[in-house]
Amino acid sequence: MKISYNWLKELIDIQESAEEIGKVLTATGLEVEGIDPVERVEGGLKGIVIGEVLTCEPFTVKEKTLHLTTVDIGTGIPSNIVCGAANVAAGQKVVVATVGATIYPTGGEPFTIAKRKVYGHPSEGMICAEDEIGLGTSHAGIMVLDTDLPNGTPAADYFGLLPDYVIEIGLTPNRADAASHLGVARDVKAVLNRALKMPPVENFTVADTTSPIEVSVENSEACPRYAGVTISGLTVAESPEWLKDKLKAVGVRPINNVVDITNYICHELGQPLHAFDAAKIIGNKVIVKTLPAGTPFVTLDGVERKLSDRDLMICNAEEPMCIGGVFGGTKSGVSEQTTGIFLEAAYFSPAWIRKTGTFHGLKTDASFRFERGTDPNLPVYALKRAALLIQEVAGGQVTSDIVDIYPNPIPHHEVNVKYKNVDRLIGKVLDRELMKQILTSLDIQIQNETPEGFLASVAPYRVDVTREADVIEEILRIYGFDNIELSENLSADFLSGFPIVDPDKQKLRIANLLAANGFNETMANSLTKPMYNDAVRASLPGEDVVMLNPLSEDLSVMRQTMLFSGLESLAYNLNRRQRDLRICEFGKTYHKVESKYKELSHLVLLMAGNQQAESWLADDQKLAFHDLAGMVHLVLNAFRVQQPEKQEIQDKTIFEYGLTYTIKKKPVVSFGQVKGKLTKLADIKQPVFYADFDWTYLLKQYNDKVRFTEVSKFPEVRRDLSLVLDKAVTFEQIRQTAHKYERELLTNINVFDIYEGANIGTDKKSYSVSFTLQDESQTLTDKVIDRTMQKLMMAFEKDLNAVIRK
Repeated sequence: MKISYNWLKELIDIQESAEEIGKVLTATGLEVEGIDPVERVEGGLKGIVIGEVLTCEPFTVKEKTLHLTTVDIGTGIPSNIVCGAANVAAGQKVVVATVGATIYPTGGEPFTIAKRKVYGHPSEGMICAEDEIGLGTSHAGIMVLDTDLPNGTPAADYFGLLPDYVIEIGLTPNRADAASHLGVARDVKAVLNRALKMPPVENFTVADTTSPIEVSVENSEACPRYAGVTISGLTVAESPEWLKDKLKAVGVRPINNVVDITNYICHELGQPLHAFDAAKIIGNKVIVKTLPAGTPFVTLDGVERKLSDRDLMICNAEEPMCIGGVFGGTKSGVSEQTTGIFLEAAYFSPAWIRKTGTFHGLKTDASFRFERGTDPNLPVYALKRAALLIQEVAGGQVTSDIVDIYPNPIPHHEVNVKYKNVDRLIGKVLDRELMKQILTSLDIQIQNETPEGFLASVAPYRVDVTREADVIEEILRIYGFDNIELSENLSADFLSGFPIVDPDKQKLRIANLLAANGFNETMANSLTKPMYNDAVRASLPGEDVVMLNPLSEDLSVMRQTMLFSGLESLAYNLNRRQRDLRICEFGKTYHKVESKYKELSHLVLLMAGNQQAESWLADDQKLAFHDLAGMVHLVLNAFRVQQPEKQEIQDKTIFEYGLTYTIKKKPVVSFGQVKGKLTKLADIKQPVFYADFDWTYLLKQYNDKVRFTEVSKFPEVRRDLSLVLDKAVTFEQIRQTAHKYERELLTNINVFDIYEGANIGTDKKSYSVSFTLQDESQTLTDKVIDRTMQKLMMAFEKDLNAVIRK
């Protein structure tokens, strides 16, 4: 969410810089993701100042009259400037682009002012017309200013182009109250102990009541409060610059003065408004109700939608005009011909709006706020504020009383708070008066105070403060997390039992190990698209866990595999020209198995790109299966898993090919290359290698006791064999056969070459395998070595139908 620093300053007195305010907000839990400067005029008029023409002498060149002027620009030394404008004269206050300034003409290319000669006369700047610096389109002459400002004053100050900054806040779903400049100002007020400057509405007056609109609410569950007012005699036109500038700063496209004011109020106060063309309200009636399922309705984007019987509609006497709280319709919107409007401000049930938005796949500024919860006590104030602004920018007068249907006012919610619980959860005994001051600054009233605690009365717009722990969190975030010191009396009870394996420590240990090998850890959303689970349905252990009230169709089920969140992370980085990627994630998958819900813990690895960063030392080598296998072994070795059982992956739903490692017949990890059709779902067009560990089972394999093994005093011996085998035979089968027949002397087996060719048969392949033999008690003799190798050759011939190549 975007907040304008200058706009924020209109609601609260702050002298702190945008960066300092950003730190304040982050400390309170409104994490600031970035602060960017905003320029109302491109270039910000940097290097352009107010000057005074001291002398002006005309001269003629090629039948063209120019003027040689001297201009005071506040430096103490007048500047010589050649000017071609006919209206330049001595004594004028003008706008001067100084040497080195870059100017941005309206509709032209920017250029930098340089010291140069014009027809033999030195020129040290430029006296500007409005179009030459991007302030307008007129080129009738230079701008002549009526001002007493000192020479050298930045032109941006004269034109009111104060520097602004957009503060980007990563708003969490629970902080609906902060989805506006007013909401952010409340937090700043609490931390800095400043007063809010609520925009005044005392000048709101009703001129007459000649244009009443009759309002009825048939579904008060979905719409607990509905208010509206009529404004007549207005003119729909382009908005003034100040209004357009504010909306652009927060990422809203200006449309017209009436619609822009509704958007302005939404971002200023957090109260969405909707303006109906009063002439199009058939029967002068507004009815808030639902319609039968399947009723067609064309929204402002031109799409005909079939309504659900749970869609709350704003209707006139004959037809629907708007999907309440979500999207307007084509037949009742404001246009250039509009001269009167009915302005709506309401409080809608968050659950109803959320379901409607999800059903139609619509997300708007209004639904974003309504589905999280707005302030039910704000609509009338917002209407008055909007009416005054509309009258300012569009004219007109209020021609009806404010209609306010609010049969069951939503009360403050009350929370009992015990001081002992505040001290325990915060970890520090705070001054009771300070505690009450913090809560009062957050509009949380203190009632029924006793030595043990108090009753907190919380305004209904704070939908996230409903429990004692929530109230305590409010105290803590305003007091400051960083102000909680660690106690000097911290102690540990060494008699208490500790888990044999600390999962958090193991997670940190493995995360550090992977980071040291080039991996970046990610943390993805556990909600995912249904299509992802559907794509690998055959390999999933259960049914989807479906959200009852999903935020969107793309986040409507819990993930049953961590593959796709990883692929989305890869795609995001690949699209930003990151080429060699290694990511890991610790997380959970969620399953519904026979009406019961299960959560399974995983560690996943994903790799894409090249083996190493681009370098002159070596050619680029694409990642291969064995690079991933090396990382899998790295993790297994960290848990001292030495010889897992290996088998080729049989279920090819996820993998093109790969292996599954098992311990005691239970899989601990599956890894391989992801099928191309799955990577395409994330728009990835290169091979991706993926490993999925059963993290819970892997933790059980860890034993922190290290067994000492003495290094053998006797030499090891290597012997090589070339085995011709059927293509279906894997190296793992060779390894298992060798260890089956020789357990004492065989310490290692390795394949160092694989050959396929017509001379051994098209259905055959040859493995060149090395065998390492060693006796812990004596030096091996040739006789023992030959006997052992003979036994192995016979085993391969018997069990694997191998032919020993001589």
